[in-house]
Amino acid sequence: MVSAPSLGERAYVRSGATQIPVKILVVGHFAVGKTTFIRSISEIEPLSTEETMTRAAEAIDDLGGVRGKTTTTVAMDFGRLTISDRIVLYLFGTPGQQRFVRMWQDMARGALGALVLVDPERLADSFPVIDLLEQYGLEYAIAVNHFDGTPLRDEPALREALDLLDDTPVVTCDARDQSSSAAALTTLVRYLLDRARQEQ
Repeated sequence: MVSAPSLGERAYVRSGATQIPVKILVVGHFAVGKTTFIRSISEIEPLSTEETMTRAAEAIDDLGGVRGKTTTTVAMDFGRLTISDRIVLYLFGTPGQQRFVRMWQDMARGALGALVLVDPERLADSFPVIDLLEQYGLEYAIAVNHFDGTPLRDEPALREALDLLDDTPVVTCDARDQSSSAAALTTLVRYLLDRARQEQ
């Protein structure tokens, strides 16, 4: 299991540093909006490894319930967001396809937590993602990516469907919108800080 460092234990934070770099994973199943999320929020030009989907990929990846999907992430997305004078988030977006699961272990190393993007119309697709995070011991928050025309889901029903613990944060966001994405990340960071204080 990959152990997640606490705020006070991360080896990559230098003593006396004016800013604390925090590694956050942005995860979710295939075509849920991870690349769009990082593009909307990053204060730097995000690194993206999107490639045009080929006929071979279409035969492997389940496009059911996906509209207009023509590209896919083949390695990772990367962005940065400064949320305070002290905390800078480094965002790593993971590929959603099962064939890239082996990359997750390396990407999870040193991460403090994860934001799980969820499509309310494909909740079952989120189970393998959440299972991996729990396997790696990473704390996470759920961000329901509300697409155009999709109905808003009742939070208790979402919690039950995803089998979440009572204290796991659940927020609704629009991955295309900067302020909405920032609010989702802020919810995650506050949760991680509260968990760190409880463990002290």
